[in-house]
Amino acid sequence: MSTSHPAQPVRPFASRWLRRVALAAGLLVIPTAVLAYADLLPDSLDLLGIDMSDTPDLPHVARQIAIGAPLRIVAFGSSSTEGIGASSPANAYPARLQADLRTKLRGIDVTVINRGIGGEHVDDMLARLDRDVIGAEPQLVIWQTGSNDPLRGVSLEHFHTATLDAVRRIRDAGIDVVLMEPQWCPKLEATPGANRFRDAVREIGKELDVPVIRRADLMHGWIQQGKLTAKQLFASDGLHMADRGYALLASAAAESILRDAGPVQVTQPVAE
Repeated sequence: MSTSHPAQPVRPFASRWLRRVALAAGLLVIPTAVLAYADLLPDSLDLLGIDMSDTPDLPHVARQIAIGAPLRIVAFGSSSTEGIGASSPANAYPARLQADLRTKLRGIDVTVINRGIGGEHVDDMLARLDRDVIGAEPQLVIWQTGSNDPLRGVSLEHFHTATLDAVRRIRDAGIDVVLMEPQWCPKLEATPGANRFRDAVREIGKELDVPVIRRADLMHGWIQQGKLTAKQLFASDGLHMADRGYALLASAAAESILRDAGPVQVTQPVAE
């Protein structure tokens, strides 16, 4: 899924990844050369001869950043991706994530597509995987899952197997994956076995070497660190997050993406 991109001016986010990509491809070590020859760069950075120990967890995201190409992300999931509990769609985590990444990756055209539908469990989401996720041709999918499954009686074994298969399908399509575990909230805490789905998401991430956003731990941490109170964190239904919680989640997701994409320096320009 290679797209031709014309030469562009030096961008302030260019980093050591840009230098590695250019050197490995035998190009001049300047951003315009890499951008001009974007079609010549393979989708997998390890094919460029870069040491595998340096290969990022999100190689397709790293490639887009390195060549200054548009970055498309699909936020896939259920109600907390859709933004239930937020005061407006602009305050849902995908919209806030798009704004955060555009600020951090100055000059990159970042688009985060919200593909969250409230109430869905794993089978509901798999039914639209090709259309809503793979068909959108993103470089990254953030899949928030495991919240509704215990509430709707999905077996843990089925959830684990179906999620594993789906992550493999997404990656086989040349798309990076980040998993997001279920939220911490009183309703899920009171649901027998709910924590096992959280643990299953973590296990799948470990098994497939996929980054996992540990949302439950993050939410506990925000309260313990005094970033907000439990009342400020949750919407009135006690299940979904409110605006301030979604803003913190978006910020944590942006940091996770940039960390897992490799040593990207977003504030220092490349010396000419």
